Amino acid sequence: MDKIWPEALDRVICGDALELMESIPDMSIDLAICDGPYCVTEQPWDKIPSVQEYNLELIRRLSCILKNGGTAYLFGKHNCLDFIDYRPFLKLVTRIIWYQPSRLAQGRKRYTNNYDIIAYFVKGKEAATFNLDEIRVEQLVELVHRRRCENVPSVRNGKYGLTKFNKKGKNPGDVWGDIKQLTYKSKELVSRECLNTIQKPIRLVERLVKASSNPGDLILDPFMGTGTTAVVALELGRHFIGFEMDPQYIEVAERRIGDVKARLARENPRVQPYLLR
Repeated sequence: MDKIWPEALDRVICGDALELMESIPDMSIDLAICDGPYCVTEQPWDKIPSVQEYNLELIRRLSCILKNGGTAYLFGKHNCLDFIDYRPFLKLVTRIIWYQPSRLAQGRKRYTNNYDIIAYFVKGKEAATFNLDEIRVEQLVELVHRRRCENVPSVRNGKYGLTKFNKKGKNPGDVWGDIKQLTYKSKELVSRECLNTIQKPIRLVERLVKASSNPGDLILDPFMGTGTTAVVALELGRHFIGFEMDPQYIEVAERRIGDVKARLARENPRVQPYLLR
């Protein structure tokens, strides 16, 4: 296959993700956000023989194209990494729990699934970029508890000092319940068929992009869907490459991308040339 670089920069390419990833030069991607097959729905894109084997091949290919210290986020259900050895390729730092206690679908013969996994991988020993100050969240209950603890005698009169905390907020941790799934009433939802399968909330993708990339970095989304990663990347001054198999979703994504580029160009007459492409 002919190399698609750099013609794919800041564009969505139609085709199979695994095949197109072979066309990306090695060690060129700063961050990958992969919201691909879950193997749990009747959607055509979700019908694969084994999500574990698929994810292993995805991880293998990511290990080639990520820069040293680059980051990859892989969405899935609780078993998306079961019984596969990804260790020769990427380091799994943690499994982020995206907690959704208000899901409408309720199990009758088993416990209701109230969360998705976001597997956080890095290439190498540690991530080259982790911008904690960009993703801090409010202290809330923890702050009240910490201040209450400061009044105990061992702190007031003893050897223990006052509790230290960052005024900007705390680390969001690895259980995220503060970002809700999209609903039928969400203004950003492009269509009902994308609800809870194709389209993820902008706030969720923003947290990943802010934490694990810097302005000017290159983000890959092999399963672009309706273009949320592209929209976030442009808004935050990053570049992107997107792959998508469904021409209808590409049309939606390109429309959203065009709207963002046009608005950014209006707001900044000295806009970077790539926004006008």
